[in-house]
Amino acid sequence: MQNFLFITGFFIAILLTNCNASNTTVCKQDCTKCHQITDTEILNLLKEEIPNARILEVRPAPVKGMWESAIETNGRKGIVYVDFSKKYVITGNIFDIKTKTNLTGERLYALNKIDLSQIPLNNALVMGEKNATKKVIIFTDPECPFCGKLHQELRKVLDKRKDITFYIKLYPLKMHPNAYDKSITIVCEKSLKLLEDSFERKNLPALKCSTSEVDKNIEIAEKLGIMGTPAIILPDGGIIRGAIDADSLIALIDKAS
Repeated sequence: MQNFLFITGFFIAILLTNCNASNTTVCKQDCTKCHQITDTEILNLLKEEIPNARILEVRPAPVKGMWESAIETNGRKGIVYVDFSKKYVITGNIFDIKTKTNLTGERLYALNKIDLSQIPLNNALVMGEKNATKKVIIFTDPECPFCGKLHQELRKVLDKRKDITFYIKLYPLKMHPNAYDKSITIVCEKSLKLLEDSFERKNLPALKCSTSEVDKNIEIAEKLGIMGTPAIILPDGGIIRGAIDADSLIALIDKAS
């Protein structure tokens, strides 16, 4: 844990208020004039705790005195902060107390946006009106209990809003041994009812066809760094991981549209 400072919970931004640089006018106006860091220096700091990290971007952090580094490791993108002394790596969220904004969260949301053109929808299960203006993609597993909870919330959304449609992509996880066969059955039948039966732990019919659609869904999800379910892809490409309630989902969809 040497050279690392890990922070859980809130990082109080007001603790760092200056560049710790020389008292020149230039440095006070732009800390990067006096402080620079290379990708190699960051990777050297990360090599023990995050050995497979790849640097995506480095820029000044929202708080003076630190760098913000966007990294990717094992297909997932994240944020770490490095102080100007290059002795500490800081993980956690930076909150703007005045605006009550999670600055790290907003940055992660933008960083992990997905190119919607990479997700074909022609064979997806459709919940809602096909001509709805706001399209949301859901990666779900028929044996995932949290997916079942989210599915109930999706129904509540559709009861309230006719301008939202959900496109369901079956993505069985390896931890659920029967999910793959169930996914093939559901896709072959193009049946939301069978998906809902699975969420309710009812038996599904035996396989009656073969399809490559489920394998394609798995390949697409892994390529996009989606490693778990449920995963919600909003209209602007932003991704929400996990189940949320209907009202919160509606608010996120409206904001993303």
